[in-house]
Amino acid sequence: MRSPSYSGLPARGLGCAVALALTAGLSTSAAPARAATASVADRPYMGWSSWSMQSSKYPGLNPDGDYSYLTEANVLKQTDALAARLKAYGYEYVNIDSGWWRDKNWKPEFDAYARQQADPARFPHGMKAVADHIHAKGLKAGIYLPVGLEKEAYGDGRVPIRDADGCTTADIVYGDLRTTNGWDSAYKLDFSRPCAQKYVDSQARQLADWGYDFLKLDGVGPGSFKSGDNYDNVADVAAWQRALAATGRPVHLEISWSLDIGHAADWKKYSNGWRLDTDVECYCNTLVSWENSVDDRFDDTPAWTRHAGPGGWNDLDSLDVGNGAMDGLTKAERQTYATLWAVAKSPLYTGDDLTRLDDYGVKLLTNREVIAVDQGDTPPARPVTPLDPQQVWAAKNPDGGYTVALFNLADAPAAVTADWSSLGFTGRAGVRDLWNHENLGSHRNGITEALPAHGSRLFTVTPHGSALRTTGHEAESAGNTLGGNASVADCSSCSGGKKVGNLYLGGRLRFNGIVVDRPGTYLIKVAYVGGDARPVNVSADSGSPVRHRFPSTGDWGSVETVSVPVTLHAGTNTVTFDSGSDYAPDIDRIDVPVSPR
Repeated sequence: MRSPSYSGLPARGLGCAVALALTAGLSTSAAPARAATASVADRPYMGWSSWSMQSSKYPGLNPDGDYSYLTEANVLKQTDALAARLKAYGYEYVNIDSGWWRDKNWKPEFDAYARQQADPARFPHGMKAVADHIHAKGLKAGIYLPVGLEKEAYGDGRVPIRDADGCTTADIVYGDLRTTNGWDSAYKLDFSRPCAQKYVDSQARQLADWGYDFLKLDGVGPGSFKSGDNYDNVADVAAWQRALAATGRPVHLEISWSLDIGHAADWKKYSNGWRLDTDVECYCNTLVSWENSVDDRFDDTPAWTRHAGPGGWNDLDSLDVGNGAMDGLTKAERQTYATLWAVAKSPLYTGDDLTRLDDYGVKLLTNREVIAVDQGDTPPARPVTPLDPQQVWAAKNPDGGYTVALFNLADAPAAVTADWSSLGFTGRAGVRDLWNHENLGSHRNGITEALPAHGSRLFTVTPHGSALRTTGHEAESAGNTLGGNASVADCSSCSGGKKVGNLYLGGRLRFNGIVVDRPGTYLIKVAYVGGDARPVNVSADSGSPVRHRFPSTGDWGSVETVSVPVTLHAGTNTVTFDSGSDYAPDIDRIDVPVSPR
């Protein structure tokens, strides 16, 4: 969640976090299990989180002031509703977010050992009693902490650390009291000092003794819009992983927010899930809005796709699609929101009021075929087309079929086509509509759907045709023409060990000698490298260029593919990739089908 600002207004763009500023190519298999406890994250978790309603200004949700929704009574009410309405579909975590140890004026409670304690007004029976109630319903209990030692817990450095003789708060932080986390609301722990680990151990022991099964550790960096040594919390995450394991209680460790993908290996090693973006909540008079950051996930998710798998998952944040007007979305947007979360294999945890789900919301949250995409053996999908207003995302499944999602992100209705050649085959395929539980029969070479603004469809596609035949062309071939700054570079992950890069500010790569037998539109598969999403102008011969944005591959060493339509004439053609006035991705190779689509 985003923290409130000093004025009490939400601070725009700060990511899911504790509200503390008042005080300061198609994958065929998932990635291997991580060092963090895989048994609690064999699949993306499902459940409910309190923050969406805490942060919203929707009438009646926070009658006693900002963030006042979080109370024991409200958590228990949502627990009972989750057990009654969604537990049968796999939803099991009840996650209490920021503020449980703070009163309605945001004054904190700590015990004699600098550990957060329940605010007696918000949680009069304490956190263990809440966890006991959640467990009695056959559910799992989740809780929240910020990374670091909160400033208010420091106590002039004299507060003792539990089960750590001689250790005080002065012994667990840096002597200069440097700050950390996404809001600089805590002192940075110094793990070169043994007392720091003992402090985290004492926090973990308390959470385990209370019976919690899930911890969201928030404000983690690099990320949370902070960088530099003060905000490098890799050591904190590692310390929490060790501390939770030492309790003997299986605890899912989720870290947040907008984390640095350059540390993906660390997040995968030490945690069970990581937020890859800022908050989905709009901090407005609804829970979310399409433009706030729901739509941002289409740009930001592809870079992370290859990092998700059993043991650790890409967290797209709360799925608020069940409350109708309170969600702040059209029906089409609600389905698209849920579709992306499912195909990306994000955790499915809703922030909706489970006591007031509308019929359409229930259908979205309880569709077993869509849930199976998220929870089953299907790998995460990624775009097989560029990041244009009309997109196709897909994943090849272990059974040889495909999960295919069509998205129209434009503000007006448009047709979207999933071409089988972008999936690597031609001919016919069986199609099943997962949202509508309907077999759509056999379709030749692809399927086209008319979608509303911000609309989507979700299919499984079972090929009955043959493998696509293509002719490959390497970017570094001596027969191609380079212009501007374009140059050949080494690339260990690229076909042939080379790529063409420096496609910026007029850099161009022209593939010469593209020979086809028949005129028509060919869906050319482009293998490329791009550490961020980048535009490129694609043209054939002297035709007009078409501008496309290629999704990020996550770094400048990994190769992914997208398919782009190019009109060719019979005989010899050229295909050009031109950066124009922008910075384009590096190009590895193209594969041209032997026949037009």
